[in-house]
Amino acid sequence: MTETRWLNAEEQAAWRSFVDGVRALIDVLDRQLQADSNLPHSYFEILIPLSEAEGRTLRMSELAEAARSSRSRLSHAVARLEERGWVRRLTCPTDRRGQLAQLTDEGFAIVEAAAPGHVDTVRKYLIDRLTPEQLRAMGEIGQLLLASTAESDLPPRPA
Repeated sequence: MTETRWLNAEEQAAWRSFVDGVRALIDVLDRQLQADSNLPHSYFEILIPLSEAEGRTLRMSELAEAARSSRSRLSHAVARLEERGWVRRLTCPTDRRGQLAQLTDEGFAIVEAAAPGHVDTVRKYLIDRLTPEQLRAMGEIGQLLLASTAESDLPPRPA
């Protein structure tokens, strides 16, 4: 087993600042969506991929991946969204074991109503505060994170 390479003080400060900043931003986004649309951020993160998908429909497994959620957690959230009339589950026509999630017209209307306030909040607390160089760096860091985590040797998310 290799010896742990602990973070030095500068690395630790940068890491904690990054994590705390992302958590604070997600908290602000959640509070804005709750206040303006009675919509938790976690539900918005499920509705957005559906709103962008062909036919506003995704396999539940694809939706779980897009939302970075376990299948069981996603299934519970989709059940709540079904109760609100925003999503419906369909049987997959090509795989009877598979299920699809489809955004309803009412759900799409919720996304359309919530999106302007959400984007305004993203701009206010992040995008408009960055220089063009910082914005490019943020995009590059996001791509690096996506690429490096795709190479993970960790077990998959629980079902």
